[in-house]
Amino acid sequence: MNWEQLISNKRFGLEAYHHTRKDDRTEFQRDYDRLIFSAPFRRLQNKTQVFPLPGSIFVHNRLTHSLEVSCVGRSLGNEVALRLLQLHPELADTHLSEIGSIVSAACLAHDLGNPPFGHSGEQAIGTYFSEGKGQSLRPLVSEEEWEDLIHFEGNANAFRLLTHQFCGRRPGGFVLTYSTLASIVKYPYSASLAGNKQKFGFFTTETNDYRKIAEELGIRCLSREGEPLRYARHPLVYLVEAADDICYQMMDLEDAHKLKILTTDETKALYAAFFSAERLKHIQETCRLVSDTNEQIAYLRSSAIGVLVKECTRIFVENERQILEGTFEGPLIRQMASPAKEAYEACSRTAFAKIYCSKDVVDIELAGYRVITTLIDLMIDAVRFPEKAYSQLLINRISTQYDIHAPSLFGKIQAVLDYISGMTDVYALDLYRKINGNSLPAV
Repeated sequence: MNWEQLISNKRFGLEAYHHTRKDDRTEFQRDYDRLIFSAPFRRLQNKTQVFPLPGSIFVHNRLTHSLEVSCVGRSLGNEVALRLLQLHPELADTHLSEIGSIVSAACLAHDLGNPPFGHSGEQAIGTYFSEGKGQSLRPLVSEEEWEDLIHFEGNANAFRLLTHQFCGRRPGGFVLTYSTLASIVKYPYSASLAGNKQKFGFFTTETNDYRKIAEELGIRCLSREGEPLRYARHPLVYLVEAADDICYQMMDLEDAHKLKILTTDETKALYAAFFSAERLKHIQETCRLVSDTNEQIAYLRSSAIGVLVKECTRIFVENERQILEGTFEGPLIRQMASPAKEAYEACSRTAFAKIYCSKDVVDIELAGYRVITTLIDLMIDAVRFPEKAYSQLLINRISTQYDIHAPSLFGKIQAVLDYISGMTDVYALDLYRKINGNSLPAV
């Protein structure tokens, strides 16, 4: 793979106009703006990140998380671009300097396909088909379509949301640049290769769309003829993934401290482990200038993020050849040197033991399972048997942009999943309560 081809401002859905448009570097910044002003992005403000949506203490939701990931992604992209241009001055007239803008936009979009109630929402959809009432649908869809359903994945759903022409909408979905779209796909292979990892990059319905993007950008295809489709990652995917890894780990600790799941001493010790003795001494001197504990924690967190950005930049640049060859394995974060490597692993262990298994987090996952599986069950039944009176009531709740009258059963199911995955936590819970007769509209 080569940088000249990998970074293209051609827009998906507007290919016919590409050669008549001015070769403008700001096309990637327009991707960012287009996402910021979109309805799916706004809805992220009411979707769970890890902790339940705020009561008296404001913690991260999907919107604030995505904005922060975008900031870190921009820093990573700008640092990498600067280093690469020093190594390859012959690329000065290419779009290489725009890596920061591309990664920043891709980071904004990386969670757009996630359903309500955090990662439990993804699992609820997949297990409805693999373990729940949805098992009865298996004989009615193809093997490839079934794999898509039982491995439902937010990343693949984001790619669909951004590229699919919903009813009444224009071709090309969001009409983003090819490079931004490719930078979002963390797992560039079909669901049949997902296995037990529940990870893949595009549904059967979007396979040709990704193939088109990959061929245009020269992304290396790793599958042989007759095998399930599998590609190497677009290099910028590694930076989007690193920004996400950095933010959710560092910010979850800060949220846990605010919610008193972690003590101040525990949180400070976890952040302090990222620094050398000399650097830590300087940080501690700075912390003494303020007495506010939350401000001290925020400074430690921001300093730790700086260390991680520097490390991930170094790893990416040092492994540029393997990344371009498609042979680099694993996320950048796993290749870090000491002390950042051990510090990050300690944060991961603490997060799993004390945060992700905490009562509040588990409770929201339990509630999410019930809400989502109930909605899926009722809505799929409604689109399969629209002649029923109750089905008509449910169908009237579904926006006309979703093709519930698709000719195939799989198309109808996808329309239902498009509708439900686009819901906010509050909307899904409100609809669930109304359907169950637990809540009535004000009269």
